[in-house]
Amino acid sequence: MMQRIERTFAGRPLIIETGRMAKQAAGSALITYGETVLLAAVTVSDKKSPLPFFPLTVEYKEKMYASGKIPGGFIKREGRPRDEEILSCRIIDRSIRPLFPEGFQNEVQVVIYVLSADQENDHDVLGLIATSFALSASKIPWAGPIAGVRVGRVEGKWVLNPTFQALEFSDMDMIVAGSADSIMMVEGGALEVSEAEIVEALKVAQKGIGELVTMQEELLKKVDRPEKMAWTGTEIPEDVKKTVTKAAEKRIEAAINQKDKATRIQAVEKVKEEVKSEMATVLDPAHVGLVGHIVGDIEYNALRAQVLDTGLRVDGRKPDVVRNISIDSSLLPRAHGSALFTRGQTQALVVATLGTANDVQRMDNIDDAKETTKSFMLHYNFPPFSTGEAKPMRGTGRREIGHGALAERAIQAVLPAFEEFPYTIRIVSEILESNGSSSMASICGGSLACFDAGIPLKAPVAGVAMGLIKEGKKYAILTDILGTEDHLGDMDFKVAGTEQGITSIQMDIKIQGLDLKIMTEALAQAREGRLHILGEMKKALPAARPDLSPYAPRIVTMMINPEKIGDLIGPKGKTIRGIQDETGAELSVDDSGLVTIAAVGGEAMERARQMVQAITAEPVVGETYTGTVKSVTAFGAFIEIMPGTEALLHVSEMRHTRVEKPEDVVKKGEQVTVKLVERDERGRLRLSMKALLPKPEGGAEAPAAAPNESGSGEGSEGGERRPRGDRPRGGRGGRSRE
Repeated sequence: MMQRIERTFAGRPLIIETGRMAKQAAGSALITYGETVLLAAVTVSDKKSPLPFFPLTVEYKEKMYASGKIPGGFIKREGRPRDEEILSCRIIDRSIRPLFPEGFQNEVQVVIYVLSADQENDHDVLGLIATSFALSASKIPWAGPIAGVRVGRVEGKWVLNPTFQALEFSDMDMIVAGSADSIMMVEGGALEVSEAEIVEALKVAQKGIGELVTMQEELLKKVDRPEKMAWTGTEIPEDVKKTVTKAAEKRIEAAINQKDKATRIQAVEKVKEEVKSEMATVLDPAHVGLVGHIVGDIEYNALRAQVLDTGLRVDGRKPDVVRNISIDSSLLPRAHGSALFTRGQTQALVVATLGTANDVQRMDNIDDAKETTKSFMLHYNFPPFSTGEAKPMRGTGRREIGHGALAERAIQAVLPAFEEFPYTIRIVSEILESNGSSSMASICGGSLACFDAGIPLKAPVAGVAMGLIKEGKKYAILTDILGTEDHLGDMDFKVAGTEQGITSIQMDIKIQGLDLKIMTEALAQAREGRLHILGEMKKALPAARPDLSPYAPRIVTMMINPEKIGDLIGPKGKTIRGIQDETGAELSVDDSGLVTIAAVGGEAMERARQMVQAITAEPVVGETYTGTVKSVTAFGAFIEIMPGTEALLHVSEMRHTRVEKPEDVVKKGEQVTVKLVERDERGRLRLSMKALLPKPEGGAEAPAAAPNESGSGEGSEGGERRPRGDRPRGGRGGRSRE
């Protein structure tokens, strides 16, 4: 039976309904906000999975028909998810995952379809709400409902779920997910906002989340919900646990306290193997397989207890200490900019490349009426050798896309405006070693690589990953976490920014919610860590290099009259291609008349600029030109002073003395220097040679015969008359503009 609820949220109608679509799924929900519509369906396997982790998968699909579009390419159907879809699915996955019960191993799949997109309301947070309701209404054990909102700030005012248009004027774009009283997930970027402003945004988000959770709870009361499914976790007899703990506890405590990651892993694995071998003669054969699980729990508890009780971490650091940092720049001679950033056992080789307007990434999605472009990209690569493993390399994974997007947001906030620095910029982070916080190393290395490439960032950017160990009311916040602390801790909170403020933020937690008090402390501690890292970066490379790499393209821009765009392009692009072929430069022109010229080498660029200027320049009265005589008549000569632009040199303007025949002064095909002395109301141009000649001393100037409207001299001997309004041959400059 279909049930629905409708409320007004952030000034727009929000509708959640269930029971009409996807009724064979374990749970489903259709959500409508404005004219954006999403369907979420969840399913669960009745059998426990043999995998050593909880098998949850989230699929987020944007259907192109949602905005009245047909997919591009030859296949004409939706294929591999775009980066934006993967980022949306990660937001949902990270928000719902902590609320499944510990030990639940049945496979769960969540599928979200964007069915209608009004190109006004973003749909990622709507997918989270629909997923929350579908899970809550199903038989799947899950501690919801939760909700998500987007927070922006426009002209100093907080806005919940701002439209795409409002986001253009917002200094913050942050997604917050949580329950009615705690935060589960944070993801977003900002233009150097303070920690206090982030906390204020979280409070605004929390209020909106509370409204949406209440709305779901009201609808759930109307729905006939099935009983939650029965499931069994791994049961460990108490005597087995005590026996293994007694044998392994002291050895694990010694094994985890190694500064080197590889040594620590080897020591822990050695203890596991030794204890398993010993227990084979002590325990029932059916219980020997539980040894690895028990030892894992011992490791988990030992690391956490050590931090909470002694204030020391497994590598010997105190909670607020950042690992040692080393930085090298300009490593790669042919790359436009490069930096090697090493923090502890995490290392990123980051390379910046400058391209032209033709290198922009074209974006086709359901949220824009037209195809858009992207002139800044940051790509993150995580090869298996970075963790000492041998695994297949099958293309870019979801984690790599997510980490790259986080780092991209952090640096994008400080990039120069495209009008000031008209380059397409690509940054690539190659993770060479990983022991926690590699995405933050990518941000630090990316900022340094930009400086090395001569990109004038507004300020350097650094990032740090924060962790949390929490048992009851006792907790410790950790700065610059290790991989082990991420794996065995309760939080992964990444904060990036400048000295002035935060530009990118991401938080995931493994416990059911986090209060704002702890988040406020974590933000303050993250700021101290970030400022320390920025200090080390400034020692290595304090600002952008004054010159670009000799292998980077040089780019200049110039404005031309939009009416001249056709002249520059030429028939079927012949003219602009000719300039590119002759100079080796790369040219592009947009509808406003902005011409971008890029070339590796200043001579090629300058030659191309001169050629463009020659084709598109407008004649200026008072300027002197050297032109070619195109034709000679009885009343004067027509001179081409610019390509395609001819002007009349009347016989009366050739000399200070009377000229009987123009051909006595100028010849067809010869080069002459003239001055442009007049442009009449019809756009016709008049030249003078005598204006550039000294006047004869003591001599009277011969009376000049004034040209008529057609440009001919009525009183000149042998003068030819043209019909009124006739144009000089080929004379664009003399063409009347009607």
